[in-house]
Amino acid sequence: MTHTFKEFSTNAIFNIGNETDLLSLKKAKQCELYTFIWAKSEAIDLTIDSVPFTVPPHSILALTPIQYLQYNGGKDVIVYQFNSEFYCIKDHDQEVSCVGILFFGNTNIPIIHLNQNEQQKYNTLHEVFIDELETEDNIQAEMLRMLMARFIIKSTRLLKAKEGITESPKSSKVDLLREFNFLVEQHFKTEHSVAFYAEKLFKSPKTLSNNFAKLNRSPLQIIHNRIVLETQRQLVYTDKTAKEIAYDIGFEDASHLSRLFKKNTSISPSDYKKRLNTSS
Repeated sequence: MTHTFKEFSTNAIFNIGNETDLLSLKKAKQCELYTFIWAKSEAIDLTIDSVPFTVPPHSILALTPIQYLQYNGGKDVIVYQFNSEFYCIKDHDQEVSCVGILFFGNTNIPIIHLNQNEQQKYNTLHEVFIDELETEDNIQAEMLRMLMARFIIKSTRLLKAKEGITESPKSSKVDLLREFNFLVEQHFKTEHSVAFYAEKLFKSPKTLSNNFAKLNRSPLQIIHNRIVLETQRQLVYTDKTAKEIAYDIGFEDASHLSRLFKKNTSISPSDYKKRLNTSS
């Protein structure tokens, strides 16, 4: 059963559903909403951006609105979905906002594992969610947002513990990397140079490179990875030619995208598309 909240004054949407609500995703399509998929007693088989993915039992997966999701099987699932108008317009601490580590760019897929103690806490929180969705009054919207903030804070803490992220000077570098990823998400189709993003962050390109080196990442590689990911998505999920995709991602000369794609994948966009057609 799907529980839905809509706020017409802000166009806010918040849904809680189960595996039945995933049946419409038997064929891959964009999530369009921020999505948490909670595998309870058994594993859930998905395909995310054309890559097979299994969510283990007692685990929660976080997805962004632009990721392509396909549901392949699995039962006993809880699904939370919301749009930016529901949660992201609120003034949250950056770490638990829609720019936080749960939505850390689109090449990273966070999995939050729940031990028995955490399972009980999340089950209790879920029951409160349902109770609020069934209580319609003038503070319902704020209560639901507060509960989602709690859900995200708890999930962020668990993910940080798993990834070994502590409150230290390094955290500022993590914040910078997160801000950089968010800017890339907004501008990668028109801006391909590190200098553009460095200016937006009031840093020099060299400062960005030095900071990211300590996190084993390169600013330019993050931009290129995002471009390649978008190219793969459009090759898989649209009928656009390699040339049309190149123009969409901001390349006046399609050969430039082809070289970048081949450097990162060892295959040209055209050959990638041919392989897709052969395997389907």
